[in-house]
Amino acid sequence: MTAPYDLVVRSRSVLVDGGWREAAVAVRDGVIAAIAEYDEELEAHETVTLPESQVLVAGVVDTHVHVNEPGRTEWEGFTTATRAAAAGGVTTIVDMPLNSIPPTTTVEGLAVKREAAAPQASVDVGFWGGAIPSSLGSLEPLWNAGVFGFKAFLAPSGVDEFPHLTTPELRRALEEIAGFGGLLIVHAEDPDALDAAAAAPTPRASDSSAAPAAAPAPAPDGRDYGAFVASRPDAAEQDAIAHVIDGVRATGARAHILHLSSARALDAIRAAKAEGLPLTVETCPHYLAFSAEQIPDGATQFKCCPPIRDEANRDLLWEALVDGTIDLIASDHSPSTAELKFAGDGDFQEAWGGISGLQLSFPAVWTAARERGIPLERVLGWMSANTAAFVGLPQKGAIEAGRDADLVAFAPEEEFAVDAGALAHKNPVSAYDGRSLRGVVATTWLRGRIVHGAAGELLDEGTRAPLGALLSRPGSIG
Repeated sequence: MTAPYDLVVRSRSVLVDGGWREAAVAVRDGVIAAIAEYDEELEAHETVTLPESQVLVAGVVDTHVHVNEPGRTEWEGFTTATRAAAAGGVTTIVDMPLNSIPPTTTVEGLAVKREAAAPQASVDVGFWGGAIPSSLGSLEPLWNAGVFGFKAFLAPSGVDEFPHLTTPELRRALEEIAGFGGLLIVHAEDPDALDAAAAAPTPRASDSSAAPAAAPAPAPDGRDYGAFVASRPDAAEQDAIAHVIDGVRATGARAHILHLSSARALDAIRAAKAEGLPLTVETCPHYLAFSAEQIPDGATQFKCCPPIRDEANRDLLWEALVDGTIDLIASDHSPSTAELKFAGDGDFQEAWGGISGLQLSFPAVWTAARERGIPLERVLGWMSANTAAFVGLPQKGAIEAGRDADLVAFAPEEEFAVDAGALAHKNPVSAYDGRSLRGVVATTWLRGRIVHGAAGELLDEGTRAPLGALLSRPGSIG
């Protein structure tokens, strides 16, 4: 006799094979064992029937998260980051190699990260390695230890322990990574273009619909958001991405452009993809949800690099998602303390950059997509299926027999107002504070076990061991 399932979730709307159907999803030993008809009799230890206002989808896979532990745990930490992830329907995160101390640029640094994360993770956690000047020539051991790839900055990162690569060093990194079939993920801003912007006497508008202007803008001055945007011009992204494309063409290495902000780089990206180069691209929720016209002077909670640009630029990013030029959406959750984020009392020169948005990334993107008539299944494609495929996790990203039972009960039409102080993030700072969003995560299951419960409350907080696992790149020895 077949043993009962551990869990059955019944829903009138389940996202299966890219479409919606009534179904009963049966789970055994943490894996989706069967997808049955909605009213089929299934023996289970627990059966959950979702109300018609909720749909059942696969958990979000967020491949761009800064947890900052150890070393800067006061900025976030694995306990708060993974609880926030679960509350936002995110069941897997991949942690960036900075701003922790030590950074994940050595096998020893990876071991420190794993030791910190293991007892705290409420969702599954993987790790990126870092490519910095001192780690070039020794990346393969870290790859073999299980990182999913290597992050590099092409302009200063903001922290001394993670210096950027020059253009020749970028080529060396790509050559090395091509040798063992790895992946380089790149913060693509060119320092020469940034320096030119800082030195220029007159501002340059960030109008994506216009032809690129020759004269860059001056450094930002105080509270003026427009001046800050002009200090990180489109040309910085365009030039850096051109260097990456040249390197990929020369070496055959796989590369990924992180947090694309400037739509002016899209033509070069389209041409590179048409050429067959192994290049992928992401953008982020804040570039899709906000535009420069909405951001008041002095509102440093919106500061990020590259910056949030104008409305015309945002429209072009959405078009590039729809046509497949941009492959995926990841949060770039980059938190800090309120003291750092609001340093200088609204001075964009002094405030720390980065958007804290892990818990809100899914509803924020869905809200913006819904306004444009883009269906929820496309959003899940960009944030779950495509991100899982990007990092090579075939057990994630879809509701399918044999995959992990990472499931989310989501109420797509339910509206809520963001209260930064009520979020699970460590610091109550959010660019979304006070904003009305659509889509409430009612329940999140990780491998068939609840990690977030109804009404926005984490279940059993502080009373049980976290359920998340540490993930290594498939095929590694880590």
